[in-house]
Amino acid sequence: MSDHTPPREADNGHAADDAYRLIRDQILSGQRSAGAWLREGELAESIGVSRTPVREALRRLTAEGLVRHERNRGVQVQAWSIHDLDEIFSLRAVLEPWGCRLAATTGTIDVDALDALAHRMDEVAPDGRPTDVDELTELNNRFHRMILEASDNSRLAGVVSSVIQMPLVWRTFSRYSPDALRRSLAHHHELVAALAAPDPDWAESVMRSHVRAAWHSIRLRDGGDRASGPDLPDQASATTGQPPL
Repeated sequence: MSDHTPPREADNGHAADDAYRLIRDQILSGQRSAGAWLREGELAESIGVSRTPVREALRRLTAEGLVRHERNRGVQVQAWSIHDLDEIFSLRAVLEPWGCRLAATTGTIDVDALDALAHRMDEVAPDGRPTDVDELTELNNRFHRMILEASDNSRLAGVVSSVIQMPLVWRTFSRYSPDALRRSLAHHHELVAALAAPDPDWAESVMRSHVRAAWHSIRLRDGGDRASGPDLPDQASATTGQPPL
């Protein structure tokens, strides 16, 4: 019997991966809306697996912030109010411009690598229309992370990451019009130029505009008092909660 254990465990692992991807895609596409309850039995039946891989998939989604577990009630698709988002972007508008200013003074940032990331994002989103949202988000995460790490403030990147959850990165991309995304990508190139100058005032100003433009893009598309869950097809392979565009 021991000879059969590894394949069985492997099968369960594959089933959990499949369940995770399917449920996650349903959430991000809007099939399962913000506030909807996710029942293990119903999910297992609809996917065609047992409850064990579904349970594992829900644990992963909870860790990513796409769903939340409520004691004695179950798992629910995460939702954010406009007030929640306003608080988060207000913090970003203080922390990231400051970090960018610091990065312009330390002389440690690899401007060529940052420039390469900015150009790669242009390629992934020609004319402001992403062809691969997963790759675009990961590139964006790396771009912002490089700037924060170059600030020479060891705690800043961690503080920003604790403020920005990965699903909000997704929200930003899903809410951008092509014009807004083109503007955001142009900001990346201007940030590269400001950091290469190096001009801390310029770098700080561009990052502040970048963050505020991201917020207005989300708010204009949401409206109302409550923001729904992410609603685009994918980008979540970017597994770390880094700042959105």
